[in-house]
Amino acid sequence: MIDTVRGFNRIVTQSVGALQVSYLARDRPLAESRVLWEVGEGDCEIRTLRTRLDLDSGYLSRLLRSLEASGLVKVVAGQGDKRIRRAQLTEAGRRERALLDDRSDALARSMVAPLSADQRDRLVTAMAQVQKLLTAAMVEIEARDPDHANARFCMSEYFSELNRRFERGFDPDDSMPADADEMRPPAGMFLVATLHGEAVGCGALKFHGDGPVELKRMWVSPTVRGLGVGRRLLEQLERGAVEHGSRVIRLETNAALSEAVAMYRSSGYREVDAFNGEPYADHWFEKDLGQGTHV
Repeated sequence: MIDTVRGFNRIVTQSVGALQVSYLARDRPLAESRVLWEVGEGDCEIRTLRTRLDLDSGYLSRLLRSLEASGLVKVVAGQGDKRIRRAQLTEAGRRERALLDDRSDALARSMVAPLSADQRDRLVTAMAQVQKLLTAAMVEIEARDPDHANARFCMSEYFSELNRRFERGFDPDDSMPADADEMRPPAGMFLVATLHGEAVGCGALKFHGDGPVELKRMWVSPTVRGLGVGRRLLEQLERGAVEHGSRVIRLETNAALSEAVAMYRSSGYREVDAFNGEPYADHWFEKDLGQGTHV
C-alpha cells in the first residue's frame, strides 16, 4: 500500500510539473503560483491562506514577499482590525492568474490527449475518486468548547439547515435544550470537524450519570457530504460515550433528515418508543454500546 501511494505521488508531481523551478513556463515555482490562485479575485486573510495551503507562516511570508517584489500581490491591514493582514492581487497579479489558468487548462488537456476516449474516462473518474478520498483524509475532528468560534459557526449552520428543511421550520427555543454547559466536560462533550481550518461538521453528547447518553447537534456541511465525515463523528462520539462509562446511547431526529436516519440505522441504531417530548422528532433511536462499537 505504501509503495503504491509513493509511486502515485512521484508520477503526479512529475506529470504536473511540480519539480520544475519555473511552473508552467513562468518565472516562479509552483508554490508561488498556487498562492496567486488561492488569493483569488478579491482578497484573502493571510491566516486563511496559511491554513488552506497548510504552509508554515515563515515560508508563506517569504512567498508573499517574493510576489510583492514582482508587483503581483500587495499585503494590507484589515479594515476592522489592523492586526489582521490580507493579501490582494494587483492588476498585474490578476492578469498573471488568468494566464496561469489558461496554461493549467492546456496542461490538463496535454495529459489526456494521448489517451483513448475510454482511457480518458477512466483517468478522470479515478482522479475524481482520488480527490474525494484525499479530501476526506484531510478532515480533522477535535473536541472543542461549545463556545469556540468553530463550534458556534456549526451550531448556527445546523439551526439554519433545520429551519430550511423542516416542514414547519425550526425554532431552537421550542426544542429540548442542549446548552453549552451541558455539552462541555464533565457534563458532555462537543466535537468539531474541520477541513483546512474551516468548520465543516459537529456533534455532541450529554451525559446522564449511569443512564443513557444523549447524542445531540449532529451536523455536516453540504460541502463535505459523501466523504464519511458524519460517520466518523458518530464513531468518535460513541467512543467518547464508552470512555465515559455509558452502555446505551440515544437520539431523536426528524424524518426530513433522511440521510441521518439512514446513517443511524446502518450504524446499528434501532428505533424505539419516544423517550422524550421533543416536538420536532419523528424517530427515536437507541444503540447498545456494548455491541459493535469500536473502542
